[in-house]
Amino acid sequence: MIKVLFVCMGNICRSPTAEGVFRHILRQKNLDDKVEVDSAGTHGYHAGEAPDQRTKRAAAVRHYDLSNMRARKVAAQDLDYFDLILAMDHNNLGVLKRICPPDKHDRLGLLMSYSKNFDDDEVPDPYYGLGHGFDLVLDMIEDAANGLIESLEQRLIDEGDADAVAPAANQVDSMT
Repeated sequence: MIKVLFVCMGNICRSPTAEGVFRHILRQKNLDDKVEVDSAGTHGYHAGEAPDQRTKRAAAVRHYDLSNMRARKVAAQDLDYFDLILAMDHNNLGVLKRICPPDKHDRLGLLMSYSKNFDDDEVPDPYYGLGHGFDLVLDMIEDAANGLIESLEQRLIDEGDADAVAPAANQVDSMT
């Protein structure tokens, strides 16, 4: 089992979107029993709250269900538990680097490093912007999530779990 954690600041916009998109793709590719996914924030401002209404609306239009998610703050045990901890931007990656033991820094990265169609290395925070920012966030996260899935499929093959990936390889990617 590969364990992935998506991280933004408050865990009500970008990281729950990444979690929802990624879960959806994992189910499509029959990899949800091979990859565990969660999301958290570097700050506990919104702990216990559902994702932002605008985030949920934009996700629902594309058939992603974020309704059962609740914001939480990154916990010390997350840094040991998750194999891959992907921040949405450099500020949150910096926070993770400060709280993460140096021997675990190889687990940290930026989600957009898996993007194939965007040159940006950060997912912009749509919270204080206009509504269209939530759609851009979805576009960027969908792209990076597909790149991440490819990377994890290769990792599963390299680890000798080719059977888990083979049936999914023939499926067509359909986001809607």
